[in-house]
Amino acid sequence: MKEERKGFQVSMIESKGLHDLVSYVDKESEKQIIEQLTKLLPESGFIAEEGTSTKKGERYNWVIDPLDGTTNFIQGVPIYAVSIGLLDYDELVLGVVYEVCLDECFYAWKGGGAYLNGDPIFVSERDDIHDALLATGFPYSNFDQLDEYLALLKWTMTEARGVRRLGSAATDLAYVACGRFDSFWEYDLKPWDVAAGSLIVKEAGGVVTDFSGGTKYLFGGEIIASNALLASLMLEKVGNFME
Repeated sequence: MKEERKGFQVSMIESKGLHDLVSYVDKESEKQIIEQLTKLLPESGFIAEEGTSTKKGERYNWVIDPLDGTTNFIQGVPIYAVSIGLLDYDELVLGVVYEVCLDECFYAWKGGGAYLNGDPIFVSERDDIHDALLATGFPYSNFDQLDEYLALLKWTMTEARGVRRLGSAATDLAYVACGRFDSFWEYDLKPWDVAAGSLIVKEAGGVVTDFSGGTKYLFGGEIIASNALLASLMLEKVGNFME
């Protein structure tokens, strides 16, 4: 994928909606991933961003974002990832996030812990919001909660050590899992944005919920991922501002 970026053809960018772009790299990457995963688990189906396969599995379904951070990729900003999660019925049991430019592979399986390039990883142990580095994603097409979001962003900017927006939710979640970020929140997300990363955070000792503290973060379009010590505060504040 890094080699594809060097010779990337801007003329082949397509638009799926307002500020929602797709490139031939997204589509080709997804095709190759699906081809290999079909060999690995022939009975599985796919929930894939670019829709190159609509096969649904009775039990197993892979949730795939072939290039999370497409805008970064197109613009030459070196933060983008491949995200692959595996659902066993409705339960996430496997997650892999590969951050391409740093050659970092984050992965986890249910009950097996979380890892980065073979080494165990854990969420941070920071318990003071003033010492915390937070991450979020800016809304780019759904502005229904923009005022509430900006109020929440103001609170985090004045209370936390810093706030970052990388442009790849999968990378944000992976960074929470390894302690680089202490908490992450975003709304208007899709299953392929969060499937793998949410499992990795949980297996690294973190807490993952929707904005109400429930479990509808995979298909509900909103997520909070945090270390265990800041989870209650983040849920309270996000819930207060984004209710």
